[in-house]
Amino acid sequence: MMFRLLLLGLNFFPSIQVTENKILVKQSPLLVVDDNEVNLSCKYTYNLFSKEFRASLYKGLDNAVEVCVVNGNFSHQLQFHSNTGFNCDGNLSNETVTFYLRNLYVNQTDIYFCKIEVMYPPPYLDNERSNGTIIHIKEKHHCPDLQPSEPKPFWVLVVVDGILAFYSFLVTVALCVFWMNSKTKRLLQSDYMNMTPRRPGPTRRHYQPYAPTRDFAAYRP
Repeated sequence: MMFRLLLLGLNFFPSIQVTENKILVKQSPLLVVDDNEVNLSCKYTYNLFSKEFRASLYKGLDNAVEVCVVNGNFSHQLQFHSNTGFNCDGNLSNETVTFYLRNLYVNQTDIYFCKIEVMYPPPYLDNERSNGTIIHIKEKHHCPDLQPSEPKPFWVLVVVDGILAFYSFLVTVALCVFWMNSKTKRLLQSDYMNMTPRRPGPTRRHYQPYAPTRDFAAYRP
């Protein structure tokens, strides 16, 4: 009986040890990115103070790619870096690692996993794989900004209206000048002078119209 209890205790001890050597990590299930930037926080149940550790972020399920990593401890300034072209930075507290990802693209939409590893002191510890966080990067639609361009059409209309008004003024002046010149020319052509010839002499003579005279000699008896 005692031997069986001892065996059960030995079998139970490794399971406790394995559970204690795993760090539980919690992540947000979904993050939607509108401005190509995202902050992914990984909360874990372990105090990393005075420990040497490695915190990393992986992308994908099967062939996971490490997109951001930081090595060190709290006594040194931490530097986040990436070897896969991601623009990453981060922040660390006793129970949270926050990864800042910048300049994300639509084709980088995927599931991301946090990993925490304690290097020193022994024993080596890491976290069980969490459910991960799906980061969905929305495609940007570059629509024209109407607010700054509102004054532009107004000034264009003002300039166009000014040009048309000036052109109309010139056409009106030209037509008025042409009409005045045409009117003056018609007046000059309608004037005439009395060209009837006058007889020389101080006085004018009045001539009676010609009338035939009778031949009285023909009636003599």
